[in-house]
Amino acid sequence: MWKRVSPVLVLLLITGFVAVPVGVARGEGANVEGSGFSLFDMESIKGFDAQKVEKDPVCDRTKRPKILKVEPDEAKPGEKVVIKGENFGTKECFHGVAFSAAGSAQIEYKFVNETTIEAVVPDAKAGMSFIDVVTGGGNARSKAFLIKSK
Repeated sequence: MWKRVSPVLVLLLITGFVAVPVGVARGEGANVEGSGFSLFDMESIKGFDAQKVEKDPVCDRTKRPKILKVEPDEAKPGEKVVIKGENFGTKECFHGVAFSAAGSAQIEYKFVNETTIEAVVPDAKAGMSFIDVVTGGGNARSKAFLIKSK
């Protein structure tokens, strides 16, 4: 008496899914008015600024940064350290420096080139810390660095 009906078919019937696109059913092309930005009463993006696109940096995400040396390997808050490494990228693709002992404190730094960064040791508790550099290609962590007491 009852025939088994596919759950997919039941779902399609419940949702009112129509297998033929509306535009095709009316004999029109595949584009249906109201199916793009106009569906949400929004204007579409028109054109682009070629000069802005040309100036945008192209960051190579495949080159992972690496810290090779931090000089000196210990310093007091307020003193400058030089971070040497590779694949720091360009100034536009370099994101920042962090000291693990300083938490989320903003670190003052200067991008010198793709292998050298100068940073000021933050006002953090004396002890061991790690220095991280963040670039378009990822994150690199130094060996342990000693923050001396003031």
